[in-house]
Amino acid sequence: MKGVREGGTVKKILVIDESKLFREFLSQKLTEFGFEVAVGVNGLDGAAKLRREMPDLVIMDYYLSRTSSIELLQRKRDDPNTASIPVIMASGKVDREKLLQVARYSVRKFFTKPVRIDALAKSISEILGVTLDLDSTPCIIEAHINDEILFVEVAQGLNKEKIELLRYKIVELMELYEVKNPRILLIMSSISVGPDDSIKLAALLQTIIENTRAKPRQVKVLTNSEYVREFISERSEYEGVEVTNNLESAMDGLLGKKAGSYIDRDSKTVHQDFLQTSAPRSGKQESIGMKFEEERAGFDPGPVGSAASIAIVDDDFVIREMVKAVLGDMGPSIREFENGKEFMDDPKHGEFDLVLLDLMMPEMDGFGVMQALEETGVRVPVIVLSALSQRETVVKAMQFGVTSYLIKPLEPESVLNKAREVLQANF
Repeated sequence: MKGVREGGTVKKILVIDESKLFREFLSQKLTEFGFEVAVGVNGLDGAAKLRREMPDLVIMDYYLSRTSSIELLQRKRDDPNTASIPVIMASGKVDREKLLQVARYSVRKFFTKPVRIDALAKSISEILGVTLDLDSTPCIIEAHINDEILFVEVAQGLNKEKIELLRYKIVELMELYEVKNPRILLIMSSISVGPDDSIKLAALLQTIIENTRAKPRQVKVLTNSEYVREFISERSEYEGVEVTNNLESAMDGLLGKKAGSYIDRDSKTVHQDFLQTSAPRSGKQESIGMKFEEERAGFDPGPVGSAASIAIVDDDFVIREMVKAVLGDMGPSIREFENGKEFMDDPKHGEFDLVLLDLMMPEMDGFGVMQALEETGVRVPVIVLSALSQRETVVKAMQFGVTSYLIKPLEPESVLNKAREVLQANF
């Protein structure tokens, strides 16, 4: 890393956070960047470390025990030796009141957890005047646990920073969901890798296996990449790992039962929202983020979004307005329908590039729409938006070949990401 040293002195950063996992994550990354790192395990410990260590920067959580973050900031301001030390603050929740509280205490940045490592690195770089290099390889990694199975989906490419993040994400998920021995499904369906990526591919597999303590036979890899298949088959440490391009086969091996009724046989793709992810058993929230800052605002749809035609079929006005607001920046043509009958009566109902469909509606519900589309031979991508999350309902919808299934209440980012996937696949 360039610029970490100034005048021959290594810059020091104090991390104050009560999450052991988050402290370890930041300490490891900041040390890798070339900083000296000190940690405080609560507010009282952090206040003592602040006076003793005299860091160049403090990164701290808003919620601290024994000494609150506001008390700590007040002590820091009242001490002329520490008053000018800049602060980056993070919190699981951010509101106007918190921002006004901390604005007077040299808090330069306020992040929402899970913190995005690239945004944090950019802020550190700006505040301390150093240059921090991150792997910029385009990469999407998502991880979640459902039914004692750890799903890890990797797309586009392999990124060193995100593979390192995955280690902490796996540990966090296993703690939150109290899973001791998960089965693993690694999905690498839309990825371009080759010999130049061998080190990062090995790091990805090692990260998953070591941090889950899974036996190779508990790991299934779903991919169309011949290089990934050859890489795994040629190495003895991965003996027992099943590599397949068939989702049904992978799920059969993990569940120990036939999974065919849960598979979209036409698209042969994976949609992790088909089965609703349950709340963490521990009651705590996730703090390790797998996305970079530039991914937060969605994507640049270019001609895909501007040329697209989208139908929103939902009797809930609020849902229609939310979806329009989320997808509006893509520039598509959007039409609204208050129920299934109104949609099917439209002579152009089969010409849409995407239909977002509610299941429970008057006059004609979502299942009636899907049945009518099937009977008339109309094939249009459908994303179901429903508060009905029972497995039987999800399976019934999947049997009609829906593209994805999103559980209400909807998260805007999920709607945007699913619309992106469908539109990019069909243009």
